[in-house]
Amino acid sequence: MEPARLLAAYERMAVIRRTEKAAHDLFLQGLVKGTTHLAAGQEAIAVGASAALRPDDYVFATYRGHHHALARGATPEECLAELMSRATGLCRAKGGSMHLTKAATGMLGSYAIVGSHLPMAVGAAWSARLRGTEQLAVAFFGDGATNIGAFHESLNLAAVWRLPVLFVCENNLYMEYTPIADVTAVPRPAADRAPAYGIPGEVVDGNDVVAVAEAVGRLAGRARAGDGPAVLEAETYRHFGHSRTDPATYRPAEEVERWLKHDPLDLARGRLAELGIGTQAVAEADERARAVVERAVEAAKAAPPPDPREALTDVWADGGAAWRT
Repeated sequence: MEPARLLAAYERMAVIRRTEKAAHDLFLQGLVKGTTHLAAGQEAIAVGASAALRPDDYVFATYRGHHHALARGATPEECLAELMSRATGLCRAKGGSMHLTKAATGMLGSYAIVGSHLPMAVGAAWSARLRGTEQLAVAFFGDGATNIGAFHESLNLAAVWRLPVLFVCENNLYMEYTPIADVTAVPRPAADRAPAYGIPGEVVDGNDVVAVAEAVGRLAGRARAGDGPAVLEAETYRHFGHSRTDPATYRPAEEVERWLKHDPLDLARGRLAELGIGTQAVAEADERARAVVERAVEAAKAAPPPDPREALTDVWADGGAAWRT
């Protein structure tokens, strides 16, 4: 990744980190309705993958999907307004934290049901194949999803039909509060299972934005060439608990300390230094990120609530209930 692109990726990660911090603070102020599942610490996966994808590729994410929405073109203001149930929110206050969607940029949603979006990604890839567009579908999911049926069904069909779909496991070591290693027969819950379906399974440092971009770019090229799906397991770590009601006291202190020293932003700064990008350029990127998010917070706070008359719009194609009959 050339220096200019890496600096841009760093700035995008800085924006995401600050947006997540803002969501955390707004929740504590009672301004975010419902819960949130923060992805602070996992930014390199979303940003690195997005850097390797085309603008018209499809992305599907989990309820921990703020970073993917932002990486695929949603603004901090749109996301924070959505979390605060404002009319200017990404989904006009109908989605909340767990359902961020921006179809115009290929972000086809965050999904609260674990693994439910994996078959959807397979369907999107099938659609791309039928239309001959060479688009790629990417499903991001947590390590816990590897132990449910939808994961295995999706890999199987994608392999049988050799579809242009990439399955990216964001392995942050915990399926909610349970260590994935305690309940899984193989050490790499996603990558180790891929060979059973005759598809490649790789592991990458999910906190290294360059490594993620390179891996996704290579596997995306393979899929577009007609060589079928692949599984990429990105090892990472969330800085916060599972949700805003989880203090994460079940995680060993030494484990947390070790992973905090392997922060995606720190790794990117190190790579930038190796490429000759000085601290001034990095500081300016940080300042731009700070200013963008601060403006987004104030704009979201000032935004109006949604109009109740719009409650049934954007739900069904015609806004009605004729589908029932």
